[in-house]
Amino acid sequence: MEDSLLLKKDELLTLYKKMFLIRRFEEEAARAYAQGKIGGFLHLYIGQEAVAMGAIACMRPDDYFVTTYRDHGVALGRGMTARACMAELFGKVTGCSKGFGGSMHMFDRPNNFLGGHGIVGAHVSLAAGPAFKAKYMGEDRITMCFFGDGATNIGGFHEGISLAALWKLPIIFVCENNQYSMGTPISRTAAQPEFWKKAEGYNIPGFRIDGHDVREVAEKFKEPIARARRGEGPTFIEVVTYRYRGHSMSDPGKYRTAAEVEERKKQDPVRIARDALLEMKVKEEELAKIDALVEEEVADAVKFADESDPPDEALMHSLTLAKTGEDPYA
Repeated sequence: MEDSLLLKKDELLTLYKKMFLIRRFEEEAARAYAQGKIGGFLHLYIGQEAVAMGAIACMRPDDYFVTTYRDHGVALGRGMTARACMAELFGKVTGCSKGFGGSMHMFDRPNNFLGGHGIVGAHVSLAAGPAFKAKYMGEDRITMCFFGDGATNIGGFHEGISLAALWKLPIIFVCENNQYSMGTPISRTAAQPEFWKKAEGYNIPGFRIDGHDVREVAEKFKEPIARARRGEGPTFIEVVTYRYRGHSMSDPGKYRTAAEVEERKKQDPVRIARDALLEMKVKEEELAKIDALVEEEVADAVKFADESDPPDEALMHSLTLAKTGEDPYA
């Protein structure tokens, strides 16, 4: 791999800390779900951390990010606090969406994180919106749109990518290929399992990368982002990754063997980043300090969410009726 800013020790340390935060946050979210503190669905990002952080490392704060319902990792990586994220999972008023969105509908306007979206593939056409706005206003901001492999069979995916290609919108389409559409392997859902090749149908560039090493992900994202900023249109990137848990907490994952999962854990993106830092002569003691800070942050987030109040009836009515025209989030 070529030498770059992202390969420097301090940059990789920052990425590692965020990836470890995502990992520990999701593990504690799973524990809270099992304790009945989180209701509804809960889709964990464990195993896919390098995808989000590699992409985010190449973006600017004023760029837009749109993703699926597997959104906690992206939200944290984009800058949402662990407190706001965990409180939202707990359905508390201190959450990023005042407790009304829950796991699948994280939203963070200050960080230009425009959602988690629960309908498979539908958000791809929505993501073309901020990209169109940026082009219309003459801005060089880009939109990053994440979706799963199963979304590439949905109408909203084709609508969004077709218009983006036609209008040369500044957007990067990222397929997180974690090998399964819910519980169905891609061998049973896709006649063409190399999803990046779908880019040819829209006359845009496309390619596939490995999503386990955050350094490689970041390196491969730089040129498509620069291309979009130059006004040359979208790129389709397929990132091969793997989730270690079921599709959601209600999925025991019996369609995969334990041997398969253990084999894939040999490519754990958090461990790969940690090992790379050790090769850069970062001491175990320094990494232990980072780990301890993350543990404190996650424990604080759980405590904060536990002690926060749920939204009251007045707030519910103010959001639903919107009588005053005031922004309830201001």
